[in-house]
Amino acid sequence: MKNVKSLLSATFALFAFAAIAQDFSDPKFAVWGETVEERRQNMLTSSFLKEACDNKNYNQGSAYFKELIEKCPAATMNTYVNGTKLFKSKIARAKSVAEKEALVDSLLLCYDLRNQYFGNHSKYGSAYILDRKAREVLNYLPSDRAAIRKAFREAIEAGGDNTDPETVVAYFSNLCDDYKNTDEVVADEVIAEYDRLTPFFTQNPEGAEFKKQFDASFGLSGVASCENLEKLFSERLAAAPDDESVLSQAVALMSRAGCDSEFYFEVAEKYYVVKPQTETALFLAKAFQGKGDFAKASKYLNEAMEAEQDPAEQQKLLVRIALVNLASNNASAAAAAARQARDLNPEDGVPYFVLAQCYGISAGNCGGFAGQAAFWVAYDTMTKAVELLPEDSEYMPHARTALGQFRSRFPSNEECFFNELQEGARYTVTCGLAAGIATTVRPR
Repeated sequence: MKNVKSLLSATFALFAFAAIAQDFSDPKFAVWGETVEERRQNMLTSSFLKEACDNKNYNQGSAYFKELIEKCPAATMNTYVNGTKLFKSKIARAKSVAEKEALVDSLLLCYDLRNQYFGNHSKYGSAYILDRKAREVLNYLPSDRAAIRKAFREAIEAGGDNTDPETVVAYFSNLCDDYKNTDEVVADEVIAEYDRLTPFFTQNPEGAEFKKQFDASFGLSGVASCENLEKLFSERLAAAPDDESVLSQAVALMSRAGCDSEFYFEVAEKYYVVKPQTETALFLAKAFQGKGDFAKASKYLNEAMEAEQDPAEQQKLLVRIALVNLASNNASAAAAAARQARDLNPEDGVPYFVLAQCYGISAGNCGGFAGQAAFWVAYDTMTKAVELLPEDSEYMPHARTALGQFRSRFPSNEECFFNELQEGARYTVTCGLAAGIATTVRPR
């Protein structure tokens, strides 16, 4: 405390020395008080506030802050900068819930007063102040959902097109959470806000990553049902039928919702016309595959394959071609595409997943010991798929089940004996799509 007093005394002495050269009767000092003495004292108090904050003398700092906002609230923005530091530090040290709540109120009042007196600042005006306040409300009042929504709406309104994309996403994700977890927000409000805020990202293309989060919040909110999405996008596409960004949103959100209406397929095909790229072809192929229209799924995949030059994108297309052919019971074509996909990316587990099933299908058509032996290769290939597939892959459960099914089709000890094969010996498959592949003898 002695050191603090010494510092304050030194500051006072320095200020007194500087004050000799100052003419506080000058109108530019009017914001500090009505009289010369008031101005001099308030400027000194402002210096004391900063020193108190720097030296963590928060109780004394509170007294200085209170004095400044009573006597000269519009004098300097530093009053509120230091006030914010002061109250956040005191909140962290609060010893009771009641004390913390009172301090949070003081912190938010600090932002309100700063906005009142310095909201027109060229760099740190209302947009900046209300953005910071919204984040403080979210941090310190997480259960006051209405206050959070109100604070973020005010921040976005003040920021306009220059609002931080993170702020827009924070607001909208909380709105979606409130729709899911409370009865304070209804579906129409979420849809209306999604529609209102979507153009913000069109005008701020640098916020592409935040746009993904924005769309994901909407998609996962539960409000994005096929019925609601069709209503939303039918109106928007009626106004702008060829708008690529609207078509892209419609396809992405309706795909995530699992829509299969005629409207969805019309929009998806129209999007491909506007943007004939691999990503769009994959969207369409998966959708038409789910609908059982394998011919259309193959059409879009083959068209995209003809135009695609990037090996990584070619590999994605080949994987989907393999899956479509497998689903349509064309094991030979599925195996051919899967092999090409595997060669382009040996670390992708899906081509092995498809190949293993193709080997199993053809092995079942061979009959006899040669067909049973082909299941060794099917098992080996599916084992490789399980090694490479992510644990959360949609194919993993089927892959694990298939391992047991393939093993159950291995030849028995007796069958291996009669074919003069010992366990662990090398064997080359002679039948089906796995013909010519070497494997290891393993009795059932």
